[in-house]
Amino acid sequence: MIIVSSDFIQNPLVSVVIATYNQVAYIEETILSVLAQQCSYPFEVIIADDGSNDGERELLCDLQKKYPKQLKLIFNEKNLMVARNYVNAIREAKGKYIALCEGDDYWTDPLKLQKQVDFLENNHEY
Repeated sequence: MIIVSSDFIQNPLVSVVIATYNQVAYIEETILSVLAQQCSYPFEVIIADDGSNDGERELLCDLQKKYPKQLKLIFNEKNLMVARNYVNAIREAKGKYIALCEGDDYWTDPLKLQKQVDFLENNHEY
């Protein structure tokens, strides 16, 4: 496992974890939809690439250069399959809460994370 990050966010409340494999056609829109979140707290974005060979790794490196504080990349040296890829990524998470987003999905509501955290912080029984 190779981890690429630079000046990463300290003490995030939420860790957004994206597991991906050969999703170069979708991953940029996925990441940008997460970065568009409007939150009153810090959050980190961890992207775990599971050995892609479709140009996705290069795209992820380009995005990490544009958003060095927000994106933490994990490159698996071999394909671990979905479950183990997520487990490895979640182990790197520093947030109190973890939000998952698939590498070929995206979020349409820029307040998604804020709404979810507000609910959880005000409803401790959940």
